[in-house]
Amino acid sequence: MLQGREIIVGVSGGIAAYKAATLTSQLVQQGAGVTAVMTPGAVRFVGTATFAALTGRPVATRVFSSRRHPLGAHIELASKADAILVAPATADLLAKAAAGMGDDLLTTLLLCAECPVWMAPAMNSAMWAKPSVQRNVAQLAADGVTIIPPGSGWLSCRQSGAGRMAEPAEILEILAAAFAGQARPVRPATQAP
Repeated sequence: MLQGREIIVGVSGGIAAYKAATLTSQLVQQGAGVTAVMTPGAVRFVGTATFAALTGRPVATRVFSSRRHPLGAHIELASKADAILVAPATADLLAKAAAGMGDDLLTTLLLCAECPVWMAPAMNSAMWAKPSVQRNVAQLAADGVTIIPPGSGWLSCRQSGAGRMAEPAEILEILAAAFAGQARPVRPATQAP
């Protein structure tokens, strides 16, 4: 169901960015055309060379890249996308998107998007439980974003709890079902699994 689909994988700056590389590889193997858009924080966790090699395309990191995107990367990428998937979606990214901020390429791209948007949050369990984060998740869901809730388990902070980004296979299944017109149930974002 993903064959020939143009999917933007937005990667924000969290340790779960390594899972985004696996997810990107799986999307490409399913026949999707994938463009990675990375925030400055994401580049500190996983290099652009990883995503360029996996997608076979340049990685977009800057709003102003006039040679490649004379109309603006946010406008040109959004106009070609069948879907945008932000994985991982950090607390910072969720807050900016919920508030309608556009201070980097990924958040500006989300403001231009007219295609379906999915977000897979990933963060420390204490962060995930904060009322402010849950308000942002609820606002994004109300705005039409599909939230793929985090799972529970071992976190990079050496604690166990809710906050682990959903596994790439689960995310892939959700996207494929959506493109097949079969809504796969997604756990409510504001409840721990």
